[in-house]
Amino acid sequence: MSWSPKKRHAEARLRLLASVSPVVVVSGARQVGKSTLLDMTYGEEAETVVFDAMQDVEGARRDPDLFLDSRGFVPGGRPRRPRLILDEIQFAPELVSALKRRVDRLRVPGQFLLSGSQQWQVTRHLAESLAGRAAFLDLEGFTLAEIANEGAAEPWLGRFLKDPEGFVSSDPPRLALPFPLPEQLLRGFMPGLQTWPAEALEAGFAGYVRTYLERDARAIAAVADWAEFGRFLRLAAAHTAQEINASELGRDIGLTAQTVRRWLATLSATFQWAELAAFHVSADQRVSRRPKGFITDVGLAAHLLGLPPGTALLGRREWGPLFETAAVGELRRQLALVAPGVSLRHYRAHGGAEVDMIVEYRGRLHPIEVKAKSRPDRADASGILAFRAAHARHDVAPGLILAPTERAYAVAPGVWALPWDVK
Repeated sequence: MSWSPKKRHAEARLRLLASVSPVVVVSGARQVGKSTLLDMTYGEEAETVVFDAMQDVEGARRDPDLFLDSRGFVPGGRPRRPRLILDEIQFAPELVSALKRRVDRLRVPGQFLLSGSQQWQVTRHLAESLAGRAAFLDLEGFTLAEIANEGAAEPWLGRFLKDPEGFVSSDPPRLALPFPLPEQLLRGFMPGLQTWPAEALEAGFAGYVRTYLERDARAIAAVADWAEFGRFLRLAAAHTAQEINASELGRDIGLTAQTVRRWLATLSATFQWAELAAFHVSADQRVSRRPKGFITDVGLAAHLLGLPPGTALLGRREWGPLFETAAVGELRRQLALVAPGVSLRHYRAHGGAEVDMIVEYRGRLHPIEVKAKSRPDRADASGILAFRAAHARHDVAPGLILAPTERAYAVAPGVWALPWDVK
């Protein structure tokens, strides 16, 4: 399969932010396409500088003002190009104050485009230093539509949230994906690995983990034993798509609950881990309050679980959690694009009823379940039906069961099965 840059859903949001904010920060994990997105969107009209952990590129750390002045970003100056892309900005934090001074003198939308791989070191520092001057865009791996070269279209979740009844009854078409579902889960959604031959993927993931442990995690976490942190990363993968109990999780490898929480925060800060908060509407509601955790890339999760490409995934105990990890990741990525600021939550009543995802959008509750089976039936809708009954005073939209099914169909009153790979 030949490689060519794919249109990203995030391009439209990047252009919107750059049209109103003088600084735009694109952050995300390694190999999710931050540099490619900036280059595809603004490369022809921008000058690009890539910073390095070991080298002070063009003296930017030593003399940030001179670095920017030499490119014409001074009052009355004429920049070499109208925009400046500063890639891997976490390696030149000294530039932030210099950028602030220039933005305060002349607020030209989109003049500085920054990218970085470490959320704590980039987002927190920039948010504090460039408050009111910067807009932020978190980028993750491909959506299914982007893999299928449909990244220019609006994600289907946006259409569903605007008109749930109309969307599910329209029998939306499915995407033409290049790989069967089990292979796609083992391959994951990192852009750079989509065109690798299957026999090389294990080495690709191994290199990714090694680089992550040696550079990204080490840069922000005080960890004395990196082999132990690597074991913790594999333990987190073994608990993907599960509620998180820090005490129980730490007991498996002899860590305190405090250390578990700190290391999970490290994984989150470096975009390797995401949590869905528990959904509840009142303090006395008898529901779980624990978050549910997920490795952000399902291919990485499979690798950490020791499932190399080519594994016969169907029928294994990992099949369900990995499919849920992929489906939740897909909806998280779509939701960040179509309704920024709205988050996914999960629901589990003490009586046993569960719903994998709840989206609260414009006052309406949207329950979404995930089933790793080709033909969901009424029994699979029990969690959504119980959620609707428990929230009868709320506006609950038609529920969805995302599954590897062929087409959309009703499984119960107000509950539809939907192919997880619809356009």
